[in-house]
Amino acid sequence: MEKNRQLGQIITQLVRKEDLSREQAYEAFRMVLANEVNDMQQGAFLAALTTKGETADEVAGGWSAVYDLDTNKVDLDGMEVVDNCGTGMDSFKTFNISTAASLVAAAGGVKVARHGARAITSACGTVDMAELLGVDVECPVETVAGSIKEAGVGLFNGMSPLVHPMALGRILSQICFGSPLNIAASLAHPALPRIAVRGVYAPSLVKPVAEVMQAIGYSDAIVIYGGINDSDRGMDEGSVCGRSLGLHLHDGRFEEITFVPEEVGLGTWNPEELAADVDKDDAALKMYRLLAGRGEGARNDAVILNSALIFHVRKVAATLDEGVRMAREILLSGKALDALRRWVEKQNDNPAKGLEKLDALAQKA
Repeated sequence: MEKNRQLGQIITQLVRKEDLSREQAYEAFRMVLANEVNDMQQGAFLAALTTKGETADEVAGGWSAVYDLDTNKVDLDGMEVVDNCGTGMDSFKTFNISTAASLVAAAGGVKVARHGARAITSACGTVDMAELLGVDVECPVETVAGSIKEAGVGLFNGMSPLVHPMALGRILSQICFGSPLNIAASLAHPALPRIAVRGVYAPSLVKPVAEVMQAIGYSDAIVIYGGINDSDRGMDEGSVCGRSLGLHLHDGRFEEITFVPEEVGLGTWNPEELAADVDKDDAALKMYRLLAGRGEGARNDAVILNSALIFHVRKVAATLDEGVRMAREILLSGKALDALRRWVEKQNDNPAKGLEKLDALAQKA
């Protein structure tokens, strides 16, 4: 009862639109993760913080709690890796753009260490897609680390108790709205990379998320929100359906970025052409064809753009336009499919089983 009262006081503060200190946020998230307060209080806290609007200190406090208390960590021996993920909970659900973009980047020589989740409000999340392609997503963090080192790409399942053993999967599977926990959880990466492309589900989150990333040690980051023309909907990644806006952290400073697809050599497309597939098997089949260089125009351009963001933040491409040219060549050549096969081989406690699933998909494609 005492813990419930303590969190209740914090909730009251949030309802009054009063910001929390980083220490207060840490303690509140700690109580939620440790399940020291009842479910009603947990939900009320996340809803109140979301309604008030999170500050950088509040998100940083949440990140500290998740990373310190509920994250199995790995050491990549100083390897420079890039994370590429969104917070989820965006208002327009696309197919798994970030999965394809990560494989294009890996095919281009970038080491990609991903941290994602299963679907909560969409049909097929990052983890679901990887599983459909043959990747072992319920493996120890050491297996993922080995895949990053040997295949150039790996995915930590943010909802697996092997990655976050205390509570993250329990909470995220029950809270079906975007909250600062989604942001804090996405940043609580077992490998703690210093470079990332981070998609956010609202324009208002770009600045606080970028500030949090700088505060917790990122040296280079692009935080991006993708808009859709003539709509208030958007996506937690770069958009080929309207204007994207964000911040680029590099050389210790923030640079505003904003562009429409034509400005970087891409087309503007109807968002429905990027919509998430309802059927998971159909989604996996389309993903395979896309990675083989046989994707459709809108989906190709969406993947090319988001791959280019990875190349740019990693400083492989000096400009976004250059990144677009690199990504287009890799995607259309089918090299990303080779990267996928290496990933399935290495992120698997049973590689033969994973490759069998991938080969079955190839026969249908």
